[in-house]
Amino acid sequence: MARNTYDDPRAESGSLSRPIFASQGDQLSGPAQLGSTARYNRLMLRMMCITAHPDDEAGGFGGSLRLYCDRGVETSVICLTPGQAASHRGGAKTDQELAALRRKEFAASCEILQVGRGIVLDYPDGQLHRLDLYKVVYELTLCIREYRPHILLTFASEGGVTGHMDHSMASVFATLAYHWAGRNNRYPDQLKDGLTPHRVQKLYYGTANFTLPDRPAISLSPATTIIEIGEYLDIKIQAFRAHASQAPLFPLFEGHVARRGRQELFHLAATMDPSTMTQETDLFVGVKEK
Repeated sequence: MARNTYDDPRAESGSLSRPIFASQGDQLSGPAQLGSTARYNRLMLRMMCITAHPDDEAGGFGGSLRLYCDRGVETSVICLTPGQAASHRGGAKTDQELAALRRKEFAASCEILQVGRGIVLDYPDGQLHRLDLYKVVYELTLCIREYRPHILLTFASEGGVTGHMDHSMASVFATLAYHWAGRNNRYPDQLKDGLTPHRVQKLYYGTANFTLPDRPAISLSPATTIIEIGEYLDIKIQAFRAHASQAPLFPLFEGHVARRGRQELFHLAATMDPSTMTQETDLFVGVKEK
């Protein structure tokens, strides 16, 4: 079954300068296809971000994704759903039309953020809590073993400031994949044709220093890492605005951004090298290049 990819010929030689995008929306399904086109630059530090919906990559993590790209880090975003259940439809008449539209918006956002590899999977929006956990984690574990990131970003289990259930489930799936990707007794059928377990060195949850009064109560993870995104805030907003179907959310989003300021906050949830907690200003502090 076909998969949309836009391949940079320099990917093989280890110099990626424009994004590679893939989508499951055109009938791609299953890890075998994901494994067939995986590429990464062995000479670069790598960061993967696992989200639930198109626009999460910009709204939750956009400043850091672009900041670290400009610092020479190769980035990847895995989005679990095409966002077909969104309340704001952008003129789409069916879920299928909205999914196709939002995949295009995701690609446009990733171009702005200079994400090296963006993938939209085809799990059902608003229904992640009903899925077979073992199968979803299988797919994400394979993505990690292929891409071999040094850092993994995702939501915390409360679901971010919105408390969205899909965000919570993305956290659960991504956290298990983080741990299981490095174990040879998890999904051993993947370990063939040179693919080996991979231990991601650090797992971070996005967090915030405020809650929303009009939402159910949530308990946020304490910030252990503060990333000053500075001028990248404007790029983050631009990337979010690439999701034109969600235009009614722009004022709300920009209000949240104003409360965050020119920072993105993270909670260090796990690390390959056990240590006591310290305040960080760099996601890659302590990371070994390998």
